[in-house]
Amino acid sequence: MMNKTALVAVSCLVIGATAGSQVKQVLKILGIGAVVKQFGPDINREINKLTKHSDTASSSTRVVPILRITINDRTAIGAAQIMGPKSKVDQVKAVAAPEGVFFGEITIRGLIPVSDENVLKGIKKVDGVAVSGIVDLKA
Repeated sequence: MMNKTALVAVSCLVIGATAGSQVKQVLKILGIGAVVKQFGPDINREINKLTKHSDTASSSTRVVPILRITINDRTAIGAAQIMGPKSKVDQVKAVAAPEGVFFGEITIRGLIPVSDENVLKGIKKVDGVAVSGIVDLKA
């Protein structure tokens, strides 16, 4: 209940004219998932303006959290814009980002649109959807 009250209180603050600094406050208090939930549609619109994209039934976009996957942990590390047919985009809950090390020196990371945020139980990939943008959220 307290988390819900805090989320509502912070959300009310975010509606004001100084949204930029308030996004940082929400990020610090509630984390990336809350920022994406609250501001995802606005971020998506801005990316679409930047890339001159207009959503259609066959090419729709949305912003979702990126979840880094390590052996026993998942952490929200940012956000991604995904693109694909609207019916497929609506299935995506997050972008999984499994990491590995190549030749002992090069860090590699995949970006996989998934239908379940619980990526520790397995990656449930959504075929036909791709990552079309990366959102760098800095607190």
